[in-house]
Amino acid sequence: MPSPVVRLNRAVAVAMAGDLDGGLAILDELEADGRLDGYYLLAATRADLLRRRGDGREPPAPTAARWRSRRSDCRAPATSSAGFNEVS
Repeated sequence: MPSPVVRLNRAVAVAMAGDLDGGLAILDELEADGRLDGYYLLAATRADLLRRRGDGREPPAPTAARWRSRRSDCRAPATSSAGFNEVS
């Protein structure tokens, strides 16, 4: 069986070939699988396909909540100048 990322790419290809619902069905399978939990491109792909479908539906609440809970993981870590000498 292809890796989850390959399956995500397939969902995009299916949708771009004109089958948005087919692409979204693949995304549903990926979310149920769980190996891409927190992967921002899964949420971004779903949002884009829903936008392209244009029916105004929102992503399911658990998906949106999972993405929001992971947003902080995407931020760059704070840096500190401790340990660096200033040049005078």
